[in-house]
Amino acid sequence: MRKTYKLTLTAMFVAIGTVTSSLVFIPIGIVKAFPIQHILNVMSAVILGPFYAVLQAFTISLLRNLMGTGTLFAFPGSMIGALLASLLFIKTKKVYLAAGGEVVGTGLIGAVFCYPIATLFLGKEATLFGFIPSFIVSSFVGGVIGIIVLRVLMMNKGLERSIQKSF
Repeated sequence: MRKTYKLTLTAMFVAIGTVTSSLVFIPIGIVKAFPIQHILNVMSAVILGPFYAVLQAFTISLLRNLMGTGTLFAFPGSMIGALLASLLFIKTKKVYLAAGGEVVGTGLIGAVFCYPIATLFLGKEATLFGFIPSFIVSSFVGGVIGIIVLRVLMMNKGLERSIQKSF
């Protein structure tokens, strides 16, 4: 895929993620679960690759924080999830493993990285096991929906070939 195409698609994902961040979120304690981010992470991991997947995750997290619809916890969770989803898809070419990478990257690894942010930087009393269940549920729901959307898109043979050529 050409760089212009990837950048344009990344910008579209960022726009969708930013607009929906004020409409679709689930408040769970000090965390705002955002399943749309996980859908976009899986889609960008499969369609665009690791660089653009992490770029869109970072940009959406930044814009959500600037608009007041996100928290600092959006950064590690979304970026690690997008990276792991991309790497697993590159290695295996299996969409469901990309979604699994999103769940593990966000739900487990990202949650572990959020614990020090909550305690050290925000001064909030947080438990590690408070982050993990909410992150796993949100990323699992988003990952499943991402698989469904990608399967529908991949019914178009031209798109399926362009996805496979992008790596």
